[in-house]
Amino acid sequence: MTSTRRHYPAGLWAALIFCATLVAYAPVYRAGFVWNDEDYVTRPALNSLSGLGRIWFEIGATQQYYPALHSAFWVEHHLWGDAPLGYHLANVLLHAAAACLFALVLRRLAIPGAWFGGFVFALHPICAESVGWISEQKNTLSAVFYLLSVLYYLRFDEQRGQVSEIDAGRRGINFRDLTPYLIATGFFLLAILSKSVVATLPAALLVILWWRRGRLSWRDAAPLLPWFGAAAADGALTAWFERHFLGAVGSDFTLNLAQRTLLAGRIVWFYLGKILWPADLVFIYPRWDIPAAPLWEYAYPLAALAGLLGLWLIRDRARGPLAAALFFVGSLFPTLGFLSVFGFLFSYVADHWVYLPALGVIAFVSAGWGRWARRGLTPFVSAACLLAVLGSLTWRQSRSFSDVETLYRSILDRNPAAWMAHNNLGIVLRETGRTQEAIAHYEEVFRLRPEFPEAHNNLGDAFVDQGNFAAAEAQYREALRLNPLYVEARLNLGNLLRDSGRNEQAVAEYGEALRIQPDSAEGHNNLGIAEARSGKLLEASAEFHEALRLKPGYAEAHYNLALVFRKTGDVQGAIGEYLAALAINPALLDARNNLGIAFARIGHLQEAIAQFEEVIRRKPDNAEGHYNLAIVLRAMKRGADADAEFREAARLRSRPAH
Repeated sequence: MTSTRRHYPAGLWAALIFCATLVAYAPVYRAGFVWNDEDYVTRPALNSLSGLGRIWFEIGATQQYYPALHSAFWVEHHLWGDAPLGYHLANVLLHAAAACLFALVLRRLAIPGAWFGGFVFALHPICAESVGWISEQKNTLSAVFYLLSVLYYLRFDEQRGQVSEIDAGRRGINFRDLTPYLIATGFFLLAILSKSVVATLPAALLVILWWRRGRLSWRDAAPLLPWFGAAAADGALTAWFERHFLGAVGSDFTLNLAQRTLLAGRIVWFYLGKILWPADLVFIYPRWDIPAAPLWEYAYPLAALAGLLGLWLIRDRARGPLAAALFFVGSLFPTLGFLSVFGFLFSYVADHWVYLPALGVIAFVSAGWGRWARRGLTPFVSAACLLAVLGSLTWRQSRSFSDVETLYRSILDRNPAAWMAHNNLGIVLRETGRTQEAIAHYEEVFRLRPEFPEAHNNLGDAFVDQGNFAAAEAQYREALRLNPLYVEARLNLGNLLRDSGRNEQAVAEYGEALRIQPDSAEGHNNLGIAEARSGKLLEASAEFHEALRLKPGYAEAHYNLALVFRKTGDVQGAIGEYLAALAINPALLDARNNLGIAFARIGHLQEAIAQFEEVIRRKPDNAEGHYNLAIVLRAMKRGADADAEFREAARLRSRPAH
């Protein structure tokens, strides 16, 4: 007895994938920004049209040269500003779109279980890091472009196959036949300009073509040669960025070829295990000690090579397993350890690095399920149960991204030796006023990684908060002993010296910082403050202008330049700079108070009152705001109101400090 199977339209399956994905990732809709999201969400200096141009044409304007990604963030920032919900929702929708496109690619390749594969990718918890972390929109966006490129390239390849080489020669070049190729090329370029790891796409297409035909010819490879060229150029640029901008250099990245081979073998099996059994997922996994690894661990790469060899030997009977394995390992290549990646500093593996390679494994599993599903109802019940489990695991995993403190605490719950999480949690605790807790985490960093200069710098900041300036200076100097090129620590030491009256020593530290990093806007701003304190107002003004040239949206530099104008008696110039600072950062209360004073000096008393009232609205216990308001009110003959403000200012100033 034969059974008939109903075929549902693709649109219905796609809608179900979107609905399931939106439900599985519900926790992120209440989430905020986490680790280094501020490096990707568009900064004020890049918000304008000229900023968009800088994204595309100025190397270093963004943390990594991913102009397509940062253009997307630029558009999103103009849609919903700094509201995290918009970015999270965009990431979820991009992931759902990628899952649907993956299913369409599998359908085009006539792989059974195509829509099941789309659901698995949409709901697999190993993708939660890429979807819940706003910074990893580079994964979801590049995957959409990647899969669109695959679809159009397959259409181009199929059209070529319908015309023999002889017929093609007679007809000449038909640009209509090239349209899918040109579209595919455009999407490929957008993909590598969103994230460079998708540069493996031309090699992946060759694997797909080999799987379809059982052989490869020059005719298969020739259209992809420009793609390989673009991929190589993008890979070289990314490697340069990793070394010169992100800091993927030093002893932590020094492994010999044998050790890198061992690392690659461990990475392959680790990711395969996490895809097939997604338990104990964590944002920062324990970092393996590769140089100290016992000899038996070389079984990892040997087993991987043996597995590939075995699949090669059975290729005449079944090419699918080898094609899936080649796609998986090939797509992993940029993060297998043969190239230095900054993230290797704290872990050799991360869930977001397997987002794209996982498609190979999921495609293979889906094909097996699709063949099994033809036998009856049981496979569909099993699939529903599996998807429900995956969705619930994703829902639980995505809760880790609710806020930055939750993220770091979830890491430490599963990996207490994650020194980077201790360091970053310390920063969060200090910023929220829990300085003593922050110090405890920095001390834990020293236990786990004694020579980590950033932790010494951060501990110095915590000691400054506590007023322990001698201890802070010792920590800054220790950070500089470990890394003499550490500009942030040198600037912090300069600030400490400046504020403790050692202005000339501070100037020397700022000068050294600018020698190391001439384009440091913070360095020029801080040097300007020191010059102003020495009475060198022209030199200070020049430094503030240079800071603003390097960082146009630098509110503090506008404020400091206003102070120079005020000291030289240029009240109108000061007002202009205060207004510029407040346009960028309305919460700069010192700038607002000073702006009110400047308005009062030129007789604009109503404007002055408006500024002081805004200070009080934003911070009711600001004694200076109440006092300044009282003076202006008295000048306007509003004695009763002025007396009330004087009394409030006196009350606030008499309160004991906390």
